[in-house]
Amino acid sequence: MADDQPLAPGLYLVATPIGNLEDISLRALRVLRSADRIACEDTRQTAKLLNYFEIKTPTVSYHIHNERERAEELVAALKNGARVAVVSDAGMPGIADPGEEIVRLAAAAGIPVFPVPGANAVLSALTASGMPAERFAFHGFLPSKPGERRTALETLLAEMRSVAAPTTQIFYETPHRIVDALADVIAVFGAHHAVTVAREITKLHEEFLRGPVSEVHATLAARENVRGEMVLLLSGALAAEDAAKVSIAEAVRLLIKSGLEEKDALKQVARERNIGKSDAYREWQRGKSKR
Repeated sequence: MADDQPLAPGLYLVATPIGNLEDISLRALRVLRSADRIACEDTRQTAKLLNYFEIKTPTVSYHIHNERERAEELVAALKNGARVAVVSDAGMPGIADPGEEIVRLAAAAGIPVFPVPGANAVLSALTASGMPAERFAFHGFLPSKPGERRTALETLLAEMRSVAAPTTQIFYETPHRIVDALADVIAVFGAHHAVTVAREITKLHEEFLRGPVSEVHATLAARENVRGEMVLLLSGALAAEDAAKVSIAEAVRLLIKSGLEEKDALKQVARERNIGKSDAYREWQRGKSKR
């Protein structure tokens, strides 16, 4: 896109730096300068970026509390030929941030949607984690309530056992919950399960903690304060001793809880444990009788 070409009408999803302002792209700066308006997750946060690069484009709020109403308003403007840029506080709009709703409405209305790629915490953490990046799954934030978080991890463990190829699992986490979240990973996956915690990516105090979850947990638990944005990555490889922690009956129960029919859950567990389906069924029935 040459500088002397006018910006085409449409919706622009503009990635913004997750820390270091030098990570903004030349195209992103051009789009932000040329757009008719910029829809921001937080106009105050975006103002810091715009002021730094001397961008005067008008802004409007577009956040989780007004997403539906504001999306409809912006799409109405887009139908009339407007050029609207959407930004989140940091990273790519729509990835655990507002953006999905307006894209859905714009696409349904036949409005062009242009991604303007750039910084993203998930991919940045994954590529520097040392974990396999060919297959990965991003889950957003873990539940904040301890019981729900433990259940989510138990369900994830059961799902991971049903997948033939190891898949790196990625979460966002907050600094005030990361220690408790790691404690739950120990309880569910075992103390030796490999994890990476990426903290303050691209910022002054960027840090990657890699190793067994028990060691990473001990490191962070020993700190008086844990600060910064966090990305938590769990290895997709399950150690034999960790797999043995969950009984056949419990593995079936967790798969059913995740949405599988009983027969499909039994089939997956039998295949994973290299046993007959009838054997899995007997263990499942035996386990139910003990509950």
